[in-house]
Formats: sequence, structure tokens, C-alpha cells
Amino acid sequence: MKKIGVVLSGCGVFDGSEIHEAVCALLAIDRQGCEAVCMAPSVDFAVTDHLTKQASGETRNILMESARIARGNIRDIRDVSAADIDAVIFPGGFGAAKNLCDFAVKGAAATVNPDVVRLLKEMLAAGKPIGAICIAPALISAALGSDYAPLVTIGSDAGTAAEIEKTGAKHQNCSVTGVVVDRKNKLVTTPAYMLATRISEVCEGIDNCVREVVTLL
Repeated sequence: MKKIGVVLSGCGVFDGSEIHEAVCALLAIDRQGCEAVCMAPSVDFAVTDHLTKQASGETRNILMESARIARGNIRDIRDVSAADIDAVIFPGGFGAAKNLCDFAVKGAAATVNPDVVRLLKEMLAAGKPIGAICIAPALISAALGSDYAPLVTIGSDAGTAAEIEKTGAKHQNCSVTGVVVDRKNKLVTTPAYMLATRISEVCEGIDNCVREVVTLL
């Protein structure tokens, strides 16, 4: 059974992984007959109260919070290499742009968690596919833009697309359930909640993304 890594960034749209996107990705992976391998970095982050949408003043651990989505079956990303998995997928949520990197604050000048960069470059060197959902393509661009010029989509938001292109990546507009496939880099991206107004649209786009990732195996 092929193993597909799922890199989580916490638990909740405003400060971690978008839960709908993460769960839809896990379901899509299972439907493709593959095994999901959840992982996250063990570092702290600032918490957002999801009721008030304001900073709570707390800090929590990304790995511990991500374990909620993974039902406890999760690994520290620093202990995972490309040799352990056949592909990797990054759900969206602001955690992808705030916890795994700082694109949400710095845009094209963002820095990326070193273990995330390491794993991405290992996957590329091994010719193994990568999928990215919602805002996560911005993370991919920040990590790989200058060296690999990846082709990605976050939908049609002009401001975000412009920052992505400043990294050296290329952006292509895409419909809510569509995907953009960069065959050179074996990279598949889909807009999800960057455009979606219904969870059914999110799940359809993620299904399409995961299916394309599996075809690249």
C-alpha cells in the first residue's frame, strides 16, 4: 500500500490546519487505497480563539494540536524522510502560512520551517509527488520558488498570486474544484477554501487533487 504523508499545522482554520480540508484529504487518500501518514513539527504557536477570531494570548504545540485531527496517530516531521513515504500533501488553513512558514506576515520574503523545506526537497530529489491545498501552495512557493519555479494555484486572489510569483514560482488561476498540475515538479494544487463556499466544493477539489497525486506515483 502506498503511503502518503499529510503535513498538518495545528487544528483549526485561523491558527492551524483547516479541519474540513485535512479530513477531506485523509478521506480522499483512503479512497485511493493509500495509507495516510500524518506529521507535524513540534513547535509552539500563538492561539486564535475561533469563536471571537481574536488572539487568545495562549500558546500551544503544533504537533499536539495536529494529533487531534490524526486521532493521535502522528509523527514529528523531523523524524520523517522521503524514504518513508511515496507522496506528501499539505492541507490549508492559516497554520500553513503562519506556523509552517511566515508567508501570512512576510509574503514573498517568508521563511519556512527547516524540516518542511528538507522534506520537500527530498521529495523533489526522489521524484515523488507533492500536493498542496488552499493557501498551502504559498508555502510551497516560499520553500521552492527560487530554485524550482513551481507552477501552483491558490484560485484567483490577485494579491496572493502576486506575492507567490515574487518568490520565483508561477501562479495559474483555477476554478474551485479544479487542479493545476506541474508535471515537471510532480506538484498538484487546488484552491479549496480560497474559493469554496461549500464543503462539497472543498471535498470535490481535494478528491481531484489526491487522485492526480496518485497518478503521478
